[in-house]
Amino acid sequence: MDRPFGRAFATRSEVLACRGAVATSHPLATDAALDALKDGGHAVDAALAANAVLAVVEPTGCGIGGDLFALVWDAETAQLAGLNASGRSPAQLASATLVERAGERIPATGPLPITTPGCVDGWSELHARFGRLSLERVLAPAVHHARHGFPVTEIIAAHWAGGGARLAEQPGFADVFLPNGRAPRKGELFANPALSAVLERIGAEGRDAFYTGPVAAAIERHVRDAGGWLSAADLAEHRSQWVDPISTSYRGVELWELPPNTQGFTALQMLNVLEGYDIATLGFGSIDHLHLFVEAKKLAYEDRARWCADPEFADLPVERLISKPYAAELRARIDPTRAARGCATGGSVLEGPGDTVYLAVGDAAGNLVSLIQSNFRG
Repeated sequence: MDRPFGRAFATRSEVLACRGAVATSHPLATDAALDALKDGGHAVDAALAANAVLAVVEPTGCGIGGDLFALVWDAETAQLAGLNASGRSPAQLASATLVERAGERIPATGPLPITTPGCVDGWSELHARFGRLSLERVLAPAVHHARHGFPVTEIIAAHWAGGGARLAEQPGFADVFLPNGRAPRKGELFANPALSAVLERIGAEGRDAFYTGPVAAAIERHVRDAGGWLSAADLAEHRSQWVDPISTSYRGVELWELPPNTQGFTALQMLNVLEGYDIATLGFGSIDHLHLFVEAKKLAYEDRARWCADPEFADLPVERLISKPYAAELRARIDPTRAARGCATGGSVLEGPGDTVYLAVGDAAGNLVSLIQSNFRG
């Protein structure tokens, strides 16, 4: 089983810079972040500028209706900070009601799975702690692209068409995202003036422009009319949380993730399991290489299904889950010649398509941001 079926090769040149670096999934977002750095912004300013643009140009993956998670390395204090900007379930939605309406599984679409959007509060927290530019300046590129339109890129156009077909009947969706009755095609201009107005208001007034007042009232009215529970009170009471990141090491390199309710611990688990193998000798893309990676992921996702929960409501053994002794126990369950059929939880480790954007920024002072933002399903 040691025959490689491919070779590793570089498809792009390395990006080298002296005063900052940005990595995003869209050139307009990268451009906004670089401009923020050139204007003297902190890495966080650049990250927020990029995220806001992505919320406009990649609505299939992220947006102000979703959640945000970030790790920030502060060069001045040499400290790593973690921000959990995910929203809670509506206070008035009881679990018994959810089961009664939805059955055994939370539905993928519709009003029932809607939770309080944490993204905008996450922007506010990050900006208040690290930002140097005004929030209005940071959000200005996103406001511009939403108001004047942007050319839809090829991959986003394909995702938009697929998602649009599934979501076309959801209240209000087609009015905004299916102009002329269809998703915009590659190269066509798309503008979202209503989103531009909300982003402009957030830039001028801060988080309260989203979580209170007319915007919050409109969100409550729309969700309630659609049969959901999210309320203006849920929005007004939402707060992000600064958390202590969790870590492990892989062959002498320290790696950091956010703790639950995120699934970051699974990445640490996988690395702990794989550390016990001499991966470099297997050959990149070989059968043995892929087998070990897939089996490690199965084991970690089994624990994700069992233990990924809100720590305010569950006692989670995170330290044990990311420990080296526990990794040895998991490693012993891997058969080097046979794939495991599934998880002990009885479910598949693979779900339907989840949509998230990732971005990273470093500035001249050595401040670093690693950020994900998502609507979960575009």
